[in-house]
Formats: sequence, C-alpha cells, structure tokens
Amino acid sequence: MPLAEEIRDYLSYRVNENGGHLASNLGVVELTMAIHRVFQVPEDHLIFDVGHQSYVHKLLTERKEHFDTLRRPGGLSGFTKRAESKYDAFGAGHSSTAVSAAIGMAEADALAGRDSYTVAVVGDGAMTGGLAYEGLNNCRSDLRLIIILNENEMSISPNTGRLSEHLLRLRSSRRYLRTKEVTSRTLAGVPLIGKPARRALRWAKERLKHAVYDENIFEHMGIRYLGPVDGNDMEGMITYLEHAKRLGCCVMLHVKTVKGKGNAKAEAEPHLYHSISHTVSVEKTFSNHFGAALCAEAKRDYRVCAITAAMSYGTGLEPFRRAYPKRFFDVGIAEGHAVTFAAGLAAGGERPVVAVYSTFLQRAFDNVIHDAALQELPVVLAIDRAGFNSGDGATHHGIFDVAFLSTMPGLRLFTPVTGAGIAASLHAALQSGGVSAIRYPSGAEEPRVLAAFYPEGCSSAAVPSVRVYDSGDTPVLTVVTHGRIVGEALRAAEALLAEGIVIRILLCEYLTPYGDLSKEIASLLCGDVVFYEEELRRGGFGMNLSDALLSHGALSRKKYAIVAAEDPFVAPVLGETIWQAAGVDETTLITTVKKLKPCNTKSKE
Repeated sequence: MPLAEEIRDYLSYRVNENGGHLASNLGVVELTMAIHRVFQVPEDHLIFDVGHQSYVHKLLTERKEHFDTLRRPGGLSGFTKRAESKYDAFGAGHSSTAVSAAIGMAEADALAGRDSYTVAVVGDGAMTGGLAYEGLNNCRSDLRLIIILNENEMSISPNTGRLSEHLLRLRSSRRYLRTKEVTSRTLAGVPLIGKPARRALRWAKERLKHAVYDENIFEHMGIRYLGPVDGNDMEGMITYLEHAKRLGCCVMLHVKTVKGKGNAKAEAEPHLYHSISHTVSVEKTFSNHFGAALCAEAKRDYRVCAITAAMSYGTGLEPFRRAYPKRFFDVGIAEGHAVTFAAGLAAGGERPVVAVYSTFLQRAFDNVIHDAALQELPVVLAIDRAGFNSGDGATHHGIFDVAFLSTMPGLRLFTPVTGAGIAASLHAALQSGGVSAIRYPSGAEEPRVLAAFYPEGCSSAAVPSVRVYDSGDTPVLTVVTHGRIVGEALRAAEALLAEGIVIRILLCEYLTPYGDLSKEIASLLCGDVVFYEEELRRGGFGMNLSDALLSHGALSRKKYAIVAAEDPFVAPVLGETIWQAAGVDETTLITTVKKLKPCNTKSKE
C-alpha cells in the first residue's frame, strides 16, 4: 500500500476513535510528505497555521507510536506544540498567526547568520484574518522563507486556460531561470543601451504575465509568487518546493488540495468532517439551543442580525443562515472585525449578535472595549465553548472571558446552563441598551442539574436569577457557582452529606453587574462561603463577587475561599481529567469545604 494511502487510512481510523480534525489532514498528506522530503526539519523550521492540519507531520516525526493518545489527557496535542517535540517549531491553536511567526523565525536566522529555511503552511481560510496581511506587509523579499498557501475551498488567484499553465511551467523551469539570469547579466554589461534594454525587457515580461494572470497581491508586496499547483501530486510538489528553495528569496507557493481526500464522505461534506466530536448528539447541544433561540428572536424583531467569524456550524448559526440570509454575516477568521462590524450595525439601529468561541473572543478584547462598550452600543456576544476544553487543550480553554469582561463597566454577563436559560438570557440581552454577553459551555443539559435547580421545569420566559439547592435540612455552608461546573458541586454535595455536612449551592444565571448579583445573593448565604468556578481565578467571578459582598458587609464574620484555576495553561497528565489538573474537581471542592470546618453538621439520619 502506498504510504499516502496508508496514512489516510490510519488517520480516518484514529480520528474517528479519538475525535479531532479529519478533513483538513486528509488533504495535506502528499504536501506534508513532500515538505519533509525537501527540507531538513527541525534544522529548517516548519510552521502550520492553526496547527490542526499537523497530524501527518506528527506521524512523520517520531510520534506514530503515541498517536493513539491524540487529544487525550496526557497524550499528543491536536495542534503543534513546542513542548511536545523539537519538530514543532511554533505552537498554534488560533488562526492566521503562521506568517508573522515565520517571518520572525526567518529574521532570527538572518540575524544569527544561519542558512536555515522557514516554511509556513497557511490555509486559505487563515488568509481571511488580517494578522496574516500585517505579517506580509512586514516581510523582506530576501528572507529564506517559503509560505505555502493551501487552497482547498476558495479560489484566490484564478488564472485562464492552458497558456497560463504553460507559462507557469516555463517560469518554474531551471532552463528558464538560467536563461533569465544570463540574459540579465549580459544586457547589464552592454555599454549605454544595456541597462535600458534590460528594463524594457522586464517591463514587457510583466505586461505579458499580467495579460494572462490576474493582478497578484503577493507580488505587489515584493513576494515571489508561484502557482497554483496540485498539492496532492507529491512528485510535483517536490519539484516546486526544490525550485522555491533554489530561488533564495521569499516565495509564496500557492497549492490546491482536496479537503477530505481519500474519504468519500469527508470530500463530499468537508465542513461536517472538519472536526469530529463524540460528546453529545447534535440536536441537544447548547450551540443548537442558541441557534434556535436566535431564530425565534429574529422572527419577532427584524433588526436582529447574526455574525460569525467562519464558525457558522460550530456556533449553531446554520439554521439562522438559511432562514435569514440577508441578516447573516460570515466575516471570515477576523474576530476583531466581527465585533467592530457589529458595533457599526448597532450604531445604525440594528441588533447584532456575535457568536464566537470563548477562546477566539480573546482576539477581540480591544474591539469590545473601544468600539462597543465605550460607546454603550447594543451588541450581544454569544460566547460558546466556555470553560475548559479537555480535547483541544490550553489553546482552546475558554477560561479568560469572565475575568476580562468583568472589567467593562455596564456590561451584562449571563451564564445559563439550560436551553431555556439561553433563550431567556438572549431575550434579556437584546433588550439591553449596552453590551451584553451570554456564555455557555460545550455539550448539553445535565439531567442532575435540571432535577436539582429546575424541579418545576424550565421556562424560556424566566428572568435570569440565582437558583438555590440545599443538600439537606439546615445547610451550614454555601457554595456559590455558575456554569456547567455546578454538576461537580452537586456530586460534592452528595459526598459531603454522607459525612454529615449539609451545604447550600447557589447557581448564578448571571454575573454582572456584580453589585446587583451580590444584593440577590446576600440574603441566601448560610455559614461560610466557597466561590466555585471553572475559569481563571485572578480577576474572575470569585474575586469580583467576594469583593462586592464584602463592600456591604455580607461576608462579615464569615470565612470564604475561592476554588478556581490558578494556571490557565494547565494540561492533564495521563489518567487525569482537566478538572483535576486545574484543581477545580469535585475532590478539591470537598477538601476546601472541610478546611473551612463548618461549626455545625447534620448527618443523613
């Protein structure tokens, strides 16, 4: 069996077992093999944009024996990771960073006098992010840098007919390059007329090229452009990579690959096989609850618009896109633009909702502050995948948003844990006069949580509030929490009750303004308090709420503790869950409660 076919079979099997990115990796098999044939990695640096298409690279660089641990606790990362292997030159889990990083590495080689090459593999989707062009704008033409633009969905530089294909082959041939160099040197040496003749010949060549090819942005930026070429033709790729290497300058090599190649289903519907998960059925996810709620709001209010940064499937917006195409905007991988664009829509009288993963909202921090919050514009942020991400790891942990959004005056932050709660929060947010955010995790409703906090059933018309659960009579300590980690709190409550400790759990369906929340919570506290959260401790929910409660005496003569993540980049070891690694699991909560030593306990009997 050919190696490329063997790799595809193994990838399909392993990704279906472990979850992860399938279609993009199936498409770059020959391309990755050719890169490793031509370049001496790690002496030459290989950088993948986003990194989710690096599975083939991992298989070819001493990690095949451990590939069955992909995306599992303590196992291989689903992205490139410098700490994992010397062959991973630069880590990435967010898009559009490879060009800037590659230019930096190439400049470092130049400063140190090294003759290494830097190769960056960038998908066409990543080129919708502005950071990629900021990098290109700072690129010197004489760097030993090869940027491989992998086009697998859209055409960037269309060309016309067989003549363009012939000229491509001609421009890439050794004979052509040698002839061009000899002609240039010969003309330059002819007295008087040599240099003008060389300039005239160059002008004629450029006019002919532009008559056949569309104007090319990369060459206008001083980067040598080659392509497009077939990225799934390994021998052809080797030829073009060797040629790009010989040029000795910065080259943009435009390749075309088939996303999902070798897998009929993935080729037919690559968007569905971009990332495979085994968590929960599609119909029941919080993302889909959000999409349905947004469609209902759009039906009531023609001003409601939806914005996504190339994540319409992941954020549950596909039903909205189909139902309201004129009010749906996919801005590409440009989260900062998405928020400022939403601010512009809001200033124009619309009611925009930006659906974005928590980890990607970090890229729009300034836009939220300067363009939306400062101007008190009615922009709604629907923050998906809030909390830890055990599969994708630290690059996708959604644990920073509470801390940085809590700094913004006037912002309302909702934290529903049910589909009905998402609908109620969205309705309240759309009625707000300023910026609002709704954060919810991956996965679906937990029956245990529904039974404990919503025994009367959920109502989409309910106003977000604080819900109460007592594990028994006369609770002696209060756990204040929000989000899906309340499930861990309920399990801890059962274990504590078995030891005679009765606790009260307060589930917050909203967080900010903390002044309002603290007033609602103050009368519900019993005994000492533990603030329990699945996000960053510094500047987070526990610190802000405890400060608000202290300010008006609600924590007087009470001890309190905060259980939250101290290390935002934590990674579990083999056999450990992400919650255990972060120190926010059920056992940690139980230990914390016991350390506070409640003054009174009541046994199950």
